[in-house]
Amino acid sequence: MTVRFLDLGRMPYLRCWGYQRRLFDVLTAHRDEPSENAGWILTVEHPPVYTLGKSGKGTNLLVSEAFLRSKGAEYYHIDRGGDITFHGPGQVVCYPILDLARLKLGLRDYIDTLEEAVIDTVAEYGIQGGRIAGASGVWIVGNDTPPRKICAIGVRASRFITMHGLALNVSTDLDWFGYINPCGFVDRGVTSIARETGRTVGMDEVKQQLVKHLSEKLNVEIYNN
Repeated sequence: MTVRFLDLGRMPYLRCWGYQRRLFDVLTAHRDEPSENAGWILTVEHPPVYTLGKSGKGTNLLVSEAFLRSKGAEYYHIDRGGDITFHGPGQVVCYPILDLARLKLGLRDYIDTLEEAVIDTVAEYGIQGGRIAGASGVWIVGNDTPPRKICAIGVRASRFITMHGLALNVSTDLDWFGYINPCGFVDRGVTSIARETGRTVGMDEVKQQLVKHLSEKLNVEIYNN
């Protein structure tokens, strides 16, 4: 089974959301046809933007939308699961548009697979990521400090076709998270590869590592579109 990969560089959130939907529609329209192609994996960086999932609480945005606009950030209610999160420069956002039926994966197994790929990716930089029961994403725990999230995960699946995905903080300005209760939590922090390692890591390098580990965990060949 194969998956096509496309790095979109830096793209505004709304434009990328529309691009996701177009790929979703293509995959849905051809889902009953024999094919070795299971979809696409997109990587992208967004200008500053906050997104609130369909089950999220607006009260987890701690400032007004006007204030966000004054800071140069956008805000959207979207159709993924999960609560509120931030996307911005220095963050690898990955949107797999995949046919889970072709991959023989259920939704829970798929989310576990995304988390495992990220755990293996951050391990490349000496970071021990893990899971917390009842909280999606990848976390850093221990050292007598509150858990801190390094990667948020929020997906949508319809007729076994996925949208949205994950956001891995590489060198993100973490001050942006101060305007929200990230993912709805008030007692946990956020972190990045740069914060944990004390050094700068290239975005392209992290994208390549993430795609490599997604290929391994999904058991697919990923090739440039």
